[in-house]
Amino acid sequence: MKLVRRFTALAILLLAGAGYVAWELIRPYAAFRAETFIEFPKGTSTVEMASMLAASGVIQHPWAFLAARALQPRRKLQAGEYHFTQPASVLDVYDRIARGDVFYYALAVPEGQNMFDIAADAEKLGLFPSADFLRAARDPSSIRDVDPAAPTLEGYLFPSTYRLTRHSTPEQLCRMMTAQFRDVWKQLGAPADVHTTVTLASLIEREARYPPDRPLISSVMHNRLQIRMKLDCDPTTIYAALLDGRYRGTIHQSDLASNNPYNTYRHAGLPPGPIANPGRDSLLAALHPADTQYLYFVLRPDGSGAHNFSKTISEHQLAIAQYRRANQREQVEESAPRRHTRGKKAQHDN
Repeated sequence: MKLVRRFTALAILLLAGAGYVAWELIRPYAAFRAETFIEFPKGTSTVEMASMLAASGVIQHPWAFLAARALQPRRKLQAGEYHFTQPASVLDVYDRIARGDVFYYALAVPEGQNMFDIAADAEKLGLFPSADFLRAARDPSSIRDVDPAAPTLEGYLFPSTYRLTRHSTPEQLCRMMTAQFRDVWKQLGAPADVHTTVTLASLIEREARYPPDRPLISSVMHNRLQIRMKLDCDPTTIYAALLDGRYRGTIHQSDLASNNPYNTYRHAGLPPGPIANPGRDSLLAALHPADTQYLYFVLRPDGSGAHNFSKTISEHQLAIAQYRRANQREQVEESAPRRHTRGKKAQHDN
């Protein structure tokens, strides 16, 4: 009977111990007051991970993490930085590390953003100050082998979504973005001059709201360049004002009269460099313009973002008048201030 009692007691102890271990594995725990980050360098052992997690207050007992490892020995724990914000069980923590659910910032860069836009978005995410990114983007040395004439990295910071850590630097981001541009440019296999193409594509990207318009806008610019006619491109005027630190969201007559070399209302030909970062479609449009005789375009009054294209100034003036009439009707009907559109085609001839 004593032996039976001993086995019974042992079984109870084992069950109690197993229950305690199970409870420690599944109960949510957090001893940190605010969010916490833990970075596991490559080669960090399971024992080291357990100690770091316990020291940071993510788990209570290092042995519980080792127990989770014993239950799932075939799963590979991933190095990287992890972000913890709320209580979690040991099994949940183990699962996150096994899945490689590392912390990163996702910086989305749409087509047509310029380096000032990217810098502002990076700062909003908490990556680094906008001034630091602008300082890196103004150094064209990393793209000079592709474009020896590049004044900055503008145009080569390819639009995409980039995954960055808390330790990423502006220089690293610029290298990632220019590497993406190199890949796309190589895929296009274009024999054209990269500086001219990217500069022209950046103008197209900033002017085009309706994607099918891109080749038509490209044709207008090619036609004007061929006959040495000024481009009169509003986005270049905006970019000139940005470079001068005086753009406040609206084009003024002083902007149109500016002698800044990027102002295509004052200077014929393309500006010295790109004014934004074009996507693949705008690069293709710059390389393959539509075959037209158009010299002008203005937004249609239907709100679609599409443009009316004209061969002559008289046709263009009629299109402008149509846009203005529709815009005035809208103001009367809605009794609301006019919304300025990018390019402001109703105010300035193209």
